[in-house]
Amino acid sequence: MTNLNVTAFAFSGTNTFAATRAGIFLTTDNGANWNSKNSGLANTDVAALLLVSTNNLLAGTNGSGVYRSTNNGTSWTSSNTGLPTTRNMTSFAVIGTNIFVGAQAGGVNRSTNGGANWTNASTGLINNNVLSLAVMGTTLFAGTSGGVYRSTNNGAGWTLASNGLTSPNVYALTVNGTNLWAATDDGVFNTYNSG
Repeated sequence: MTNLNVTAFAFSGTNTFAATRAGIFLTTDNGANWNSKNSGLANTDVAALLLVSTNNLLAGTNGSGVYRSTNNGTSWTSSNTGLPTTRNMTSFAVIGTNIFVGAQAGGVNRSTNGGANWTNASTGLINNNVLSLAVMGTTLFAGTSGGVYRSTNNGAGWTLASNGLTSPNVYALTVNGTNLWAATDDGVFNTYNSG
């Protein structure tokens, strides 16, 4: 694996999966050797990865929705029931048995069965251009091109949580304890009170 844009990682025991613009790669020896894991992927432009459980992975692509593997990446099948598949899938998040995927111009979608089916979870999300997702406890955050939104009911409703942000584009979110960090055009911002 050389000269590839790595977009996401997923870890399962001694396995490390890397999502790239040219597919998914696996190393079992801490990066000394990488093997392509693209069987069944109709689109190898992968932007997001999620380890659901041992041997079960989800891959979010740019323009072809979500793919699921139940055999540790050996093969992939389309898992798009209910999804806007023509959108770019940007990130995954998990709260309990709920899996969320964010999509550019496609909002947030939720699966309660390991990614087999999806339902829209964007009610109240004024800006549906979702660039990133993060979880703090049972609160879900969506970074969009219109700021940060917060949901405390698994995506059934959203409220704007962007007080203090000077740029609307939130490209990445991460949580550390009770701190939420947001990467924007104007730099990195931090909130101690959920936005």
